Amino acid sequence: MRREDGELPVDSDIDVHFPRQRRELRDAPWPVLAAISAGGALGAVARYGVDSLVPGAPGGFAVSTLFVNVTGCLLIGVLMVLVIDVWPRLTLLRPLLGVGFLGGYTTFSTHVLDAHDLLEAGRAGAALVFLGANLLGGLAAAWVGVTLATLVTRGRGRTTER
Repeated sequence: MRREDGELPVDSDIDVHFPRQRRELRDAPWPVLAAISAGGALGAVARYGVDSLVPGAPGGFAVSTLFVNVTGCLLIGVLMVLVIDVWPRLTLLRPLLGVGFLGGYTTFSTHVLDAHDLLEAGRAGAALVFLGANLLGGLAAAWVGVTLATLVTRGRGRTTER
């Protein structure tokens, strides 16, 4: 949900200007932690599924890693528009899908290991391309996700109250 001045909140689930919402952080961490855990487990299973469908050759370009990172960034862009502008009252949606599922699905730590493997195989150029593709592809995908979701939701009449 955008603030009255049009700025995005630091945390779309908690607006510290409302005492009831400030208490949510202190009073109810367990539902949030459960949502993150469940989403993370499902995201990790989804990533394993992609890795199984698109196995990489040792020393080769890790297509599955690039795929999950770019698609995960696209989905997080879409999700942020939805949790801020469309469903701001669904406070467990961002922890479940954003932090949990997409955190378990994407693998930005593994992309560094994949780049290291390319370096070890003597493919420095491929390692550089791989690192750049993860970074630039992820940034572009997040922008596309936000842009598309904003265009789709624009006519819905955004929610602004909590």
